Amino acid sequence: MRHADRMAGSGTAGSGGSVHGMSAVSGIGGQQPVGVRATAARYALLPLRIFLGVTFVYAGIDKLTDSAFLADSGTGSIGELMRQVRDSSAIPWLVDQGLKDPTAFGYAMAYGELAVGLGILVGLLSRLAALGGALISLSLWLTVSWQSDPYYYGNDLAYLMAWLPLVLAGAPYFSLDVLISKRRRRQGSQLFT
Repeated sequence: MRHADRMAGSGTAGSGGSVHGMSAVSGIGGQQPVGVRATAARYALLPLRIFLGVTFVYAGIDKLTDSAFLADSGTGSIGELMRQVRDSSAIPWLVDQGLKDPTAFGYAMAYGELAVGLGILVGLLSRLAALGGALISLSLWLTVSWQSDPYYYGNDLAYLMAWLPLVLAGAPYFSLDVLISKRRRRQGSQLFT
């Protein structure tokens, strides 16, 4: 790398690779991160993947193993929860759809959380899994947590925001997506980039 390229914000577009004081070289201060900084940047999404994956797997298993939750009515049931939040939700028509068959809706939610959690943990179709997690979190925010006042007390909004970096970046390390992509590249085609 030339000395001028390493200088953050020096020169013009023709002398050092910067335009209007902005370096054309990526990285903090116009330099590529090296060492510990580079490793930390490379694996920055891994803790988020692990947290969201474990949390969603746990949530799915918790629902599937709770017979009271999967009931149409009664204390702690999905049906009772939906009836309680229906009038205070931002999208009551979505709650009405779930109320047509609360048990089926509860199973769909549980299996959806399980699929999303496992997908993001192993990195299989990770962007799709993250999108699924974001959609689950969005629907929960607009229904169950919507009445939280102030809005930031509703934890589903934070989960929604946590999913977005994974929707954008996927799982570029320690994932089945990467292994499949490398294999396809060796075979002359590319599937997951």
